[in-house]
Amino acid sequence: MNKEVAAVMSARVLERFPAGAPRGSWPAEEYAAARRAEGEPATVVMDLKSDAFLVVVEGREEDGGA
Repeated sequence: MNKEVAAVMSARVLERFPAGAPRGSWPAEEYAAARRAEGEPATVVMDLKSDAFLVVVEGREEDGGA
């Protein structure tokens, strides 16, 4: 498994956006840019299985601990 795939697999999903946004509209990119402006290193990835764009933060799983 390459490094990029491993990073995405351990990512926390902040938000999902359907891939069918109106032409010229980039809601996932806009959401990610707003999160980055707040200091959150958000990235947009495509989930082909669900046909959606995901805004993720790499390698930060917050499960509440045990």
